[in-house]
Amino acid sequence: MKLIVQIPCFNEEQTLARVIADIPREIQGIDSVELLVIDDGSSDRTARIARDNGVEHILVNKKNLGLARSFQKGVYAALKMKADIIVNTDGDNQYAGADITKLVQPIINGEADIVIGDRRTSEVAHFSKTKKILQWVGSLLVRKLSGISIPDAVSGFRAVSREAAIRMNIISTFSYTIEMLIQAGKRGMCVVSVPVRVNNVTRESRLFQSIPQFLMRSMGTMVRVYSMYKPLRVFFLIGTFFTVVGFVPIARFIFLYFSEGGAGHIQSLVLGGVFLLMGFVAYMIGLVTDLIASNRVLLEMTLERVKRLELANTSASNQEEEK
Repeated sequence: MKLIVQIPCFNEEQTLARVIADIPREIQGIDSVELLVIDDGSSDRTARIARDNGVEHILVNKKNLGLARSFQKGVYAALKMKADIIVNTDGDNQYAGADITKLVQPIINGEADIVIGDRRTSEVAHFSKTKKILQWVGSLLVRKLSGISIPDAVSGFRAVSREAAIRMNIISTFSYTIEMLIQAGKRGMCVVSVPVRVNNVTRESRLFQSIPQFLMRSMGTMVRVYSMYKPLRVFFLIGTFFTVVGFVPIARFIFLYFSEGGAGHIQSLVLGGVFLLMGFVAYMIGLVTDLIASNRVLLEMTLERVKRLELANTSASNQEEEK
């Protein structure tokens, strides 16, 4: 069984050597452990540090593509390298690399498709109270949307089986953590969590510039991904909201019409009609998008088969070259 540990990096020359040194190279149940660094358009010596510290595989983006795209690029590269398990960790030395042993165990035992490292943020001293609250609320929302009970939904320290990696299709350009869990829940994958340790903070996060920006982009990702899998439910709720709001001014008009002899208040009728029309349009959009979602399932099945064919061809080509 082959494990590839991928490390997406952007200007991590100060911490990358420590991350690499902390990754165990021998794990019970694993035949080989290899490292893959994805240099996301760094302007420092990140790729050089990786090479000097014995990293077997290095991918370099010509420009900064963002965490989600670098993650997906690394996953596909690891699949082409015949990885049976892919572990993702950060280049800022946030996670204790030694805990990779615990992270991969449920997959080795055949108990899970994806394993998320639980940082137990409520116990981490250097996490602010605001961050702890936001992490708890965010994880609660993701649990509701995905149907998966994971205490630390935005943890980037996670292990993925080969089968789960083939079935995943990350489309977000912001962060893969939330989208992966919603996809896993809607596609019937088994996701578990194991407690992991975190190191002292080395720098502020580069994923977002402020907490409001992080919240807006995270909420946008949740709504977008959930809507792809449950569009009828989303637009039914939107349509019902507009319909209920529309009935209020119409009820006001009817009440005043009979109590005051039918004089005036036509604006209430117009306003209510507009909201009712918006509700009807939302219902119709829900029906159309539900049909589109059915096509999406077929497209995902097709994409999965294409991936398997490409990976099989890559494997066959490598074997020919070895001969």
